[in-house]
Amino acid sequence: MHEVSLMQQAVGIAVDHAERNGCSRVLAVKMRVGDLSGVVPDALDLAFAVSSRGTIVEGAELQIETVAVECVCEPCGGRFEPPRDCAVYRCPICNTTTAKVVRGREFAVASIEVD
Repeated sequence: MHEVSLMQQAVGIAVDHAERNGCSRVLAVKMRVGDLSGVVPDALDLAFAVSSRGTIVEGAELQIETVAVECVCEPCGGRFEPPRDCAVYRCPICNTTTAKVVRGREFAVASIEVD
C-alpha cells in the first residue's frame, strides 16, 4: 500500500510547517488528490492515522479534496472533463482524441491548520 509512504511524507510536511511556525499541534491537513494520481482516497484515512501516530499531527482531521480529470483539446482549445470510466479522451466540441491532461494527477498538501 503506497498510500502509507505518501502519507508519511505529507505528515512530515505538516510537522515541519507546524514546527517552523512555533505551533504545538496540527489540527487538520487538507490534501488534493487527483483521479489519475494512482492514490486510493479511502486508503488515505488509515495511512494518515498510522503515519501520524506519535507526532504532533496525531488526532488531526484529514480532509480530502478529489480533483477530477480535465483535458484541453489542442486543435480547438476546448476544455472538458471526460467521463470517469473513459480510457480515451475525446473532445465533445470537435470530436478530436486528446491526451493533454491539465488537471487530475495531483497529490499534494493543500493546507495545514495548526494550533
